[in-house]
Amino acid sequence: MKPQLTKTLLFVLACLMGAVLLMMQPAALGQLPEGTVPAGMFWLATAILGALAMQSVRWMAALDGGRLVGMATAALFGVWIVYFWQLLVVAFDVPRVLLPPPSLIVQAIGEHGGILWDDFVQTVLKAVLIGWAMGSGLGFLVAVAIDRQPFLQRGLLPLASLTSTIPLVAVAPIAVMWFGFEWPSKAAVVVLMTFFPMLVSTLAGLKASGKLERELMYSYAASYSRTLLALRLPAALPFIFGALKVNATLALIGAIVAEFFGSPTSGLGFRISTEASRMNMPLVWSAIVVAAITGSVAYAVLVQFERRAAFWHPSVRGA
Repeated sequence: MKPQLTKTLLFVLACLMGAVLLMMQPAALGQLPEGTVPAGMFWLATAILGALAMQSVRWMAALDGGRLVGMATAALFGVWIVYFWQLLVVAFDVPRVLLPPPSLIVQAIGEHGGILWDDFVQTVLKAVLIGWAMGSGLGFLVAVAIDRQPFLQRGLLPLASLTSTIPLVAVAPIAVMWFGFEWPSKAAVVVLMTFFPMLVSTLAGLKASGKLERELMYSYAASYSRTLLALRLPAALPFIFGALKVNATLALIGAIVAEFFGSPTSGLGFRISTEASRMNMPLVWSAIVVAAITGSVAYAVLVQFERRAAFWHPSVRGA
């Protein structure tokens, strides 16, 4: 093991042990008498630990260990964010309505796991997944059609750009009126949101292949479909995956917001809206955490697919 790596790991371990000791203090546990302010030594220790935490992340980021070290650095940064969130919210006695501590959010996830799973199925596995696939697929097919018949660009591109400017809050109630309160209305909103990014990215990707390569295919009398499959689509893969990653987050946001305007008795957006009106903020934040984790996992999965599908491309090899 390299000396710098050993030094960094020992430093991180010492910081984490100090964090555990600080978290055992009455002020961090919320055990101070009502109206009592935490002592100055507590705030001094918190400030010192904060400085040490920043230094630990800097040292981890400076290590040359490839993707594994990068993931460890991101995980360490996330741990410190959650730790100080818990510590400061409890120490300042922040009302739960404003910001609940992570411990309450985790507790709410454990208590309402079945409800959140039903919400996940309703929003993600139905509305988001189907709408994302349909919107991205439709955008890709229209882009290929425009590339094959350039005269379509004058008619289809203005219409496509028009769809991207329609406000989501205006589309969602209309979709509910057309498709009902179930997931198809949310999927329709997702299709509308994901269509234009895929269309524009695919068109840009189809033009990314080199002029010399295209001329070589022309000199071989290659057909349009052969040139498309052998040259232009492979060159467009980074653009297509870029649109897929953007659409993954747009689809989740669109489905959740659409559920605010009409939904059955399940769904992440429905849960956030309903429980916020009841001031049940731990459950609201639990739904937000589920949505955030889902978006992050979807993005990471698409990144891995991109690495395997376009491993030869310079943008992927240098990542």
